[in-house]
Amino acid sequence: MVGEYEGITSQAGMSQFLAGFQGRDASWGVSGVAYLFFLVTMALNTWILSGGIRKGTERAASWGMPVLIGLSMLLAIRVLTLDAPEPSHPENHVWNGMGFLWNPDLSRLTDAKVWLAAAGQIFFTVSVGFGVIQVYASYMKRDDDVVVTGLSTTMVNEWGEVILGSTIAIPVAYAFFGPQGTAEIAQGGAFNLGFATMPVVLQQLPWGAVFGTAWFFLLFIAGTLAQLALMQPLITFLEDELEWSHRTSVLLTSTLVFVGAHVPILGLESGALDEIDFWAGTFGITLFALVETVLFIWLFRPEHAWQEIHRGAQVQIPRVFLWLLTYVTPLYPLGLFLAWAIQYRPAVFSMTGVSPEDVPWRWGARLLLVGFLGMMCVAVHHAWKLRGAQGGLR
Repeated sequence: MVGEYEGITSQAGMSQFLAGFQGRDASWGVSGVAYLFFLVTMALNTWILSGGIRKGTERAASWGMPVLIGLSMLLAIRVLTLDAPEPSHPENHVWNGMGFLWNPDLSRLTDAKVWLAAAGQIFFTVSVGFGVIQVYASYMKRDDDVVVTGLSTTMVNEWGEVILGSTIAIPVAYAFFGPQGTAEIAQGGAFNLGFATMPVVLQQLPWGAVFGTAWFFLLFIAGTLAQLALMQPLITFLEDELEWSHRTSVLLTSTLVFVGAHVPILGLESGALDEIDFWAGTFGITLFALVETVLFIWLFRPEHAWQEIHRGAQVQIPRVFLWLLTYVTPLYPLGLFLAWAIQYRPAVFSMTGVSPEDVPWRWGARLLLVGFLGMMCVAVHHAWKLRGAQGGLR
């Protein structure tokens, strides 16, 4: 929109531009412009959260989600109507890119890392494993239809993420860079695809500035709504269980996020963000989803859980799903962890292949997560003691 990366026509050039924007060559590890936007974003999120669920998060979502879906549909339509950019390679077409994306590579089915990454992704996108779904569910009435609400939520989410999201990035990258180039880009991760490849592709299209602005604004809205959702569980816990004021809960949560964010910001080049993404966004979220499943099914008892699911429901779930919830759902992540431990645990824990100068930042990221986990345990223990007279946590 402001023309900062206009004229950069290669992925390598865009990666270099982003490296400068991120401050990888700066003396203290981050550029002033990037840090300024970080401060603005933190202030915006804190302001939204200060309005509470209805006046803050709900208003942001009611405005942000339609814009997010609208921009996604605009970009998806533009991608699907794109001809082969290089006439000498007519096979590099977006529809062949769809085949590149959706034709399975069956040889990867024995790779535990693929299954664990997929589990972490689906748990994150439906807000399972880190308290978000429980927070929003707590605002439902006792006889609200959980079945229809759950089905509609997952269907809309997967339509937006799988159908719209998958239609945009990989197929258009295939059209411009071919199968080999797209495979290399995909191996570089979502960050490389979203911030180094897509800007180069979009600016080569007619009205490229418009589509580039739409792409980055889409990412900004998605990131903002995700951060609001991730911060809400701690705010709700502090209010409901420790009886703190909403203002104090928001300020403490924002302060913790602000301080903790400096580890991935300053250690970005050393892989601190990758460590946090794996241990919190893949491994941790799958582990907590397993714990939630065991608590809901085995401690609450399967029949009680089944009755609670159908309280006020207009649709009867087939009985086979009770068997799936009881046995398959907990055994699946257990099997993933066992397979991952056999294939990858030694290399991951010993940081095999990590350069020596990056090791301190990666351990710093791990210690940050351990510290947050420790604080969470202390807070839960304190809340348990506080609510002891009423029979424990509410």
